[in-house]
Amino acid sequence: MRSLEWFPLSLWKRIRLPYCHLAGKATCLLRATDTMSTQSPMRLHGSGPTVLLGPHQALALRGTFSLQQNPGSPSPGKKQNKESTITINCVTFPHPDTMPEQQLLKPTEWSYCDYFWADKKDPQGNGTMAGFEILLQKQLKGKQMQKEMSEFIRERIKIEEEYAKNLAKLSQNSLAAQEEGSLGEAWAQVKKSLADEAEVHLKFSSKLHSEVEKPLMNFRENFKKDMKKCDHHIADLRKQLASRYASVEKARKALTERQRDLEMKTQQLEIKLSNKTEEDIKKARRKSTQAGDDLMRCVDLYNQAQSKWFEEMVTTTLELERLEVERVEMIRQHLCQYTQLRHETDMFNQSTVEPVDQLLRKVDPAKDRELWVKEHKTGDIRPVDMEI
Repeated sequence: MRSLEWFPLSLWKRIRLPYCHLAGKATCLLRATDTMSTQSPMRLHGSGPTVLLGPHQALALRGTFSLQQNPGSPSPGKKQNKESTITINCVTFPHPDTMPEQQLLKPTEWSYCDYFWADKKDPQGNGTMAGFEILLQKQLKGKQMQKEMSEFIRERIKIEEEYAKNLAKLSQNSLAAQEEGSLGEAWAQVKKSLADEAEVHLKFSSKLHSEVEKPLMNFRENFKKDMKKCDHHIADLRKQLASRYASVEKARKALTERQRDLEMKTQQLEIKLSNKTEEDIKKARRKSTQAGDDLMRCVDLYNQAQSKWFEEMVTTTLELERLEVERVEMIRQHLCQYTQLRHETDMFNQSTVEPVDQLLRKVDPAKDRELWVKEHKTGDIRPVDMEI
């Protein structure tokens, strides 16, 4: 009989599913010898009970799984004592103790697609939040902040409108209307400047509404609806992944049971404790092989589901990243427009007081006195002493 390679049952139980890397897929851990006999079952034994892999099953597993090694790790012909992958919440990652170096998809950019693969403890409960859910909350919070900024600008507009209304009303006040001369002219211009300033603030409020508040409010009107669709899509993929993982675990358990049954029958035949025929052994071996095939199929379906989830996560997180950049840039541009309008308003306000400044520089008390005296004089003959 050709040489056989022996595996501990504990290693078989610790077979973990592949994790997605930069190329898109990785493979599960298991190795099978090229020198294995196609006529004899492959034995898996060690600290636990011996487990036999049927010949077809072992060959198929050898073709489906490949050993993943770190630089400097033992060759495939040597036993591996550490697991290479670990599954958390139905997602398979490299094991921390044997984790190979992974290149970031977008190095130095702190991109969403590189840092939100694991789940995180929910601060408001005992459960966990998916990394994508955290990104989604960031997007929805950004939408809310944008809405609140729009509401803030609306309050600013109300203040401007009320201020303009009060300025216009005050400009019609008759207080000190009887002031005369150059000072009276300057005072009249002060009141007129209030009416001009009121018009400036009305225009400012109108531009704030059309050029700042409205764009902020209307930007991505259907954003929440779009995000909900996106959330459902990723959540569905994650649910499918969980379902595939459950199938893998079920298939792994079934295979272990079939192998133990085959091992038991084989041992009973060897020590002649049973009248089981060779046909019974072949039947048990076929069931074990079928269980192995079922496991391979389940693992393949799991890999496909995880690969699809991985691809959609990369695509969607990059899109969320683009949307966030676009939102921030949009808000920045409209706040710049606000400051520009504010500068323009200051310039127009300054222009309303320039005539006042000019008239104030012309105020001449002596000239005012002359004009007033000429208009209101009663006589320029002064009194003299009475004569006896």
